[in-house]
Amino acid sequence: MDLGAFSISLAVKDLAASRSFYEKLGFEVFGGDAAQGWLVLRNGDHVIGLFQGMFERNILTFNPGWDQGARKLDRFTDVRELQRVLKARGVAIQQEADESTSGPASFVVVDPDGNPVLVDQHV
Repeated sequence: MDLGAFSISLAVKDLAASRSFYEKLGFEVFGGDAAQGWLVLRNGDHVIGLFQGMFERNILTFNPGWDQGARKLDRFTDVRELQRVLKARGVAIQQEADESTSGPASFVVVDPDGNPVLVDQHV
C-alpha cells in the first residue's frame, strides 16, 4: 500500500520561532502562508509542516498523488481506495473521506498511542 508523500505536521506555539529553529537545521520554506499560520519546510526529501493554532497534536501526514516535492504523480492509489483497504483490515476511521466523490479528499485514523494519521489527497 503506497500512502504517498510523507511529512509530519507540527502543532507549534510560535510559528516564527519554529521556522527559525528548523531553518537552522537546514530546512527551507517551500509552501504555506505565514499570515494564515502555516508553513511547509523541506530539507532534501524531509518535509515538515508548521501549523500555529490549527490543531492540538502533531500529525503524521501522507499525501497520495504527490511525491516528496509536492509534485503530482501520474499514477497513485486514490485516498478512497486506501480508506476501503484499511476498513477491510479492521482499522477504525475517525474522520472519513466521502467515497461518492473524486479528487481531493482526506481521512484520519489514530494509532494505538493516540497519534493522528492524516491521509490527505490534494489532487
